[in-house]
Amino acid sequence: MRLPVLFLSLLSVCGFAADSVLAPFVQHEELAGAVALVANKDKVLSVTTVGFADIEAKKPMQADSVFWIASQSKAMTAVAVLMLVDEGKIALNDPVEKYLPEFTGQQVAVGKDKTVARARSITIRDLLSHVSGLPFKSEEEKPTLDGLPLGDAVKTYAKAPLATQPGSRYQYSNAGINTAARVLEVVSGMAYEDFMQKRLFSPLGMKDTTFWPSAEQVARLAKTYKPDASKKKLELGSLSQLQADLTDRQHRFPMPAGGLFSTAKDVSQFCRMLLNGGELDGRRYISTKSFEALSVRQTPPNIKQDYSFGLNVSPDGFGHGGAQATGMEVRIKDGLVLVWMVQHQGFPGKGGQAQGEFKKWAVKEFSGK
Repeated sequence: MRLPVLFLSLLSVCGFAADSVLAPFVQHEELAGAVALVANKDKVLSVTTVGFADIEAKKPMQADSVFWIASQSKAMTAVAVLMLVDEGKIALNDPVEKYLPEFTGQQVAVGKDKTVARARSITIRDLLSHVSGLPFKSEEEKPTLDGLPLGDAVKTYAKAPLATQPGSRYQYSNAGINTAARVLEVVSGMAYEDFMQKRLFSPLGMKDTTFWPSAEQVARLAKTYKPDASKKKLELGSLSQLQADLTDRQHRFPMPAGGLFSTAKDVSQFCRMLLNGGELDGRRYISTKSFEALSVRQTPPNIKQDYSFGLNVSPDGFGHGGAQATGMEVRIKDGLVLVWMVQHQGFPGKGGQAQGEFKKWAVKEFSGK
């Protein structure tokens, strides 16, 4: 698939220095297109668009293009749960069955058709940091991840044995984050999606962040691309983990661990709030104590993964990626937010290096400014 000549004209008018870093990946057909944003505590510093949201239709990527951000939803869900911690309605070390009695007496699998008792209960802390012992998903969450109401999905997690003893092993788990969100529903008395909209998205001005993109937002949705059979070029992919009609509110349900759609600007609002220690534009979302807990490792010392609550942590800060190769990073060290928006199921050639090149450019260009 040869990229349209139109791409060259896009480069000539864009005018951002990051173009020179990212343009070669598009020209070599290793990257369909991207929105790359840099912000600090006070404002957005740079937004770069390269390539195409739809190669076949010659539709250029735009700053307001919409993306499935998938697992970046986890951090947003974790912040919502921490709001309830701040209000004294739950505690991180509370057992999950305190709020969801269906988890009482859950067993642990130790072999084929054999189980043993749990050594201890799963806690809210375990759920948010992927050490609960819950699987990635349940058998009932097929063929897509958005086909069950949250309460029904969580009941399927409770009825199956745990894969490991709580707190003993890191196992990346949509089920854990979804269960924490169900606790939020029970405690707050609000539907999860309503809580997110009222307490997080609307106040932060995240107007394009939703579980159900409208027809207008779907029209702005970047198409998904993947390597072709030769592994050298791009071909069209799909959002196979979700149902086809993204606007369908009757048969699609919110997935706290990975169901959100958003834009680079919206994601930057969330990240800027975290860069500011839990507040933005004079409004506090989580307490200093909760922010400190969110920004450091929460996995036990015997586990190698550096994971907090819905976020990977490092000496530079924290962040998270999504299934379509999106990424967000809050670099406390440099005082920067980096948002990387693409829709890719893998990359041909060196396309997977594009995000890293953008990050290097952004830190060099804006750190300390």
